[in-house]
Amino acid sequence: MSLMAAVMEGPLADLSKWETAGCSIARAMDLIGTRSAMLILREAYYGTRRFDGFARRVGITDAAAAAQLRKLTAAGLLEKRPYQEEGKRTRHEYALTQMGRDLLPAVVALWQWGDAYLQPGPPPLLRVDAETGEPVRVDLHTPDGTTIPLERLAVRVNEDYLAERAERRKRKTVN
Repeated sequence: MSLMAAVMEGPLADLSKWETAGCSIARAMDLIGTRSAMLILREAYYGTRRFDGFARRVGITDAAAAAQLRKLTAAGLLEKRPYQEEGKRTRHEYALTQMGRDLLPAVVALWQWGDAYLQPGPPPLLRVDAETGEPVRVDLHTPDGTTIPLERLAVRVNEDYLAERAERRKRKTVN
């Protein structure tokens, strides 16, 4: 079996010559890298909105649910919205923001991978288009629909990132 990898371009080709500081994957995992955070997001995608529902369906304590909901809300993935049942005090429910909705492909990719490699038999749930019933899956593809395997994925330095980083350093030394 040959070892295939992404194509690391330019200065990235020699992995020993650059650091991974500022890695977007690391930043994302800092935010959503716990089981409870991912399962709270799963529940939000499924339509859970209220605190009790998150805690019960995820199977975590109220304290753990509160901490994760605070973290996901502060980060901008969820937003709190007030509601009031007849004769009761105002409470809050949680709704996905656009940032939270934009995370869906990553969550579905994990789900798809879990179905393929971790389920002992057929997966318990299927992802399908609600209108057509056609299966839905996540993959890497170009705008024209060409599927891109790992060995065709190129990773290159973002010149805009380098320029903005240099500008930040420049402002820092001036102050």
